[in-house]
Amino acid sequence: MRIAVPALLLVAACNRSIDPSATKEPGSMTGAPLAPTAQPAPPTPTQPHADGYCRGRGGFATLTPGAPAGAALGTQQGSAIRPANTFSIVARDPVTGELGVAVQSHWFNVGALVAWAEPGVGAVATQSFVDPAYGPNGLAAMRAGTSAPDALAQLVAKDAGAGGRQLGFVDAQGRAAAHTGARCIQFANHHAGTGFTVQANLMGNDKVVPAMRAAFEAAKGDLADRMLAALDAGQAAGGDLRGCQSAAIVVVSGDRKQPAWQKKLDLRVEDHAAPIAELRRLVTLARAYDQMNQGDAAVDKNDLAAALAHYGNAVRFVPDSVEMVYWQAVALAGKGQVDAALPLFRKAFAADAAWIELTNRLIAPGILPDTPAGRAAVERVLREARPR
Repeated sequence: MRIAVPALLLVAACNRSIDPSATKEPGSMTGAPLAPTAQPAPPTPTQPHADGYCRGRGGFATLTPGAPAGAALGTQQGSAIRPANTFSIVARDPVTGELGVAVQSHWFNVGALVAWAEPGVGAVATQSFVDPAYGPNGLAAMRAGTSAPDALAQLVAKDAGAGGRQLGFVDAQGRAAAHTGARCIQFANHHAGTGFTVQANLMGNDKVVPAMRAAFEAAKGDLADRMLAALDAGQAAGGDLRGCQSAAIVVVSGDRKQPAWQKKLDLRVEDHAAPIAELRRLVTLARAYDQMNQGDAAVDKNDLAAALAHYGNAVRFVPDSVEMVYWQAVALAGKGQVDAALPLFRKAFAADAAWIELTNRLIAPGILPDTPAGRAAVERVLREARPR
């Protein structure tokens, strides 16, 4: 029986203790496809308001609930008069075939507009005076067999507003192309390299694109690590003239047999004083939860050694997360490994009595088996793991 915990994990993670300072990603771990290969520690993120890191983010008014009157949500995405998005990278990993997009902007919810990717097909960034249709239309063209450069050229040729667009396309073969329209706000530029493009507009200076290119080409680790390194370098070189607000990253498999909706990473920071630093923290969490899920799958196959390795990796990513400890214990108990689970339950119960109550509720939904052995396991855990 699969231990059905991922959805519960995601809900409970919202209010459990995770040290926000524990964001340094460790080196590679056994069985960790999302984990980075061994590399130097990432640069320490600059504090949000130190040395002008994010200019213009001092404060803003809080609206009273319900005000202003008549402000119904519309369906318009993008603007003909305002550039929503600023610097991004699209890339393909030549080893794994993974495809991805990463972006930062001084604009709310940037990931919803800019970042598009489909397994085994390609990745698209659409920004500046943004037309989100370039995302699905570009992917459709590449899915039909059109190369990234040809798909971009064909779509730009049909667009009366192409002068305000900035685009980056890469396909599953690593063919890449970019476009910067003449009306993009300076400093605006792009670079199309081998298997990647970087593009930026409304920058503080002309050093951002070269810095992103150099960082991506020099970075170690998996595709997510390398794209984050490019964002860090772009920000360090000057970044958006206006400052920082949101960031996003999407990574998909290079295998076209995977469902079109399936993503390895799909993370967004919608409004934050230091969005790249926050995005890194979320990527670390995503790696941890991926390891938890792989541990559950190993338990399902009765491979206890592999399960413990994956669970151990998860805890290393977020060592102060009681969440990780607790669900590791549940998975082990569900397979009759109560002796191995008890120390973990003790740690969770000592941290918060809510985990004791939750353990009482696990049999009814089938997370722990509704059998004499399952009920006996719960009784033993509650008896022996409660704080004395």
